[in-house]
Amino acid sequence: MKSMKLGGVFPASRIALGCMRMASLTEGEAERVVLTAVENGITFFDHADIYGGGKSEEIFSTVLKKHPELREKITLQSKCGICRGYYDASREHILASADGILKRLDVPCLDILLLHRPDALLEAEEVAEAFEILHRSGKVRYFGVSNQNAAQLALLERAMPGRILINQLQFGLAHTGLVDVGINVNIHSDHAVARDGMTLDYCRLHGISIQAWSPFQYGMFEGVFLNSDRYDKLNAEIRRVAEQYGVTDSAIAVAWILRHPAGIQTIIGSMNPARIAQIAAADEVELTRKEWYDLYLAAGNPLP
Repeated sequence: MKSMKLGGVFPASRIALGCMRMASLTEGEAERVVLTAVENGITFFDHADIYGGGKSEEIFSTVLKKHPELREKITLQSKCGICRGYYDASREHILASADGILKRLDVPCLDILLLHRPDALLEAEEVAEAFEILHRSGKVRYFGVSNQNAAQLALLERAMPGRILINQLQFGLAHTGLVDVGINVNIHSDHAVARDGMTLDYCRLHGISIQAWSPFQYGMFEGVFLNSDRYDKLNAEIRRVAEQYGVTDSAIAVAWILRHPAGIQTIIGSMNPARIAQIAAADEVELTRKEWYDLYLAAGNPLP
């Protein structure tokens, strides 16, 4: 699989495996999932302390214990900040969460740590201090955020210039807000409303890599658009393009994200080894500009 550089500095596979659902697997099933991912070039694994209440990280650690050679081949990322009924980006919570993540994964160092959701009570200098402590102690190498807009990123960057490498955001053919506003400039249309403060452009200007989560979902975990009656036209177009390239529908949905020049890393969440292998084929598909726009239009998006 072709690699990319997160934040312009950290090499990573263009497709990552999100481990949210790993808590439901047996140790043997988790092993097959991880090994299949690596065999297909997916060497980036995304966790969060909230996934399965920490169980996803614990099960993943059993795979590493059985295959210690994998640690040097893969990238481990986790997230913190979501608590039961509130968000917490305080210095104390970040430090404690990082220690818990390291303990559950049973590793001395985490490659990347993200703040999972924007905390309305966030103090940028406090976050900067926590990140510096974790970096200086050798516990975390790099840092980022998730689900934050351009202004929130700017606030953090003022306190820690160059420290934020990643912003993880929902993006896919049925969730195209990141690109809609850039296409519908100065147009009186709902698609012209900048709901995220031009976050895509901000990230590109400041060298922050975007990671796309839930690439097959529509809405906020409302369902998968692939084979959904709600997206008949889109699925017909996906099938047409998939047949042309000799890959599955899910591979085309991911290839659409990978085609964007921002260099967006796609995080898939499947725990099905066969499907992981099928999706990994997206790395070999380079959609034409017309194919990209045909899929965008088929998803119900207008061009001015």
